[in-house]
Amino acid sequence: MSFFSLRKFTFLLLLMLVLPSSWSWAREAAPVAEDPEIERRMIELSEDLRCLVCQNESLAGSRADFANDLRREIREQMKDNKSDKEIVDFLVARYGDFVLYRPPVKSTTVLLWFGPFIFLAVGAVFLVFYLKRRRRRIEEPALSEKQRQQAEALLKESKGNNA
Repeated sequence: MSFFSLRKFTFLLLLMLVLPSSWSWAREAAPVAEDPEIERRMIELSEDLRCLVCQNESLAGSRADFANDLRREIREQMKDNKSDKEIVDFLVARYGDFVLYRPPVKSTTVLLWFGPFIFLAVGAVFLVFYLKRRRRRIEEPALSEKQRQQAEALLKESKGNNA
């Protein structure tokens, strides 16, 4: 085999190994509405909605299958000329306030809104009481007469060495 044919063979072998793996990376394109206005509205609305699968991602940014289904549902409702409020109300009725990134303040979400501040305040009060009680328990130990005399002798000795 000549050098050039060996080189071509190696190149073809590498190409055959690389191409199938790149095909596995390919995915189906995300569906886009025929109407750019509906797509813009859908993205704008879905940025304020939480992905129920990912939970820390917006519906607009999530790549979960369920998020794709919800975006498709939002597009269909927008095509049916429903307002953003009607769509949000539909999603809240179906999935609860958890679908909203900013759920309303009401009796069922009070702990969600104010819980971190309550826990912080309770923790601060607990810490203050704990530290005060600990300070009272930690007192300087009283020296016995023998220990006090030894300490005085060591002090006098160190003064005598320094002079």
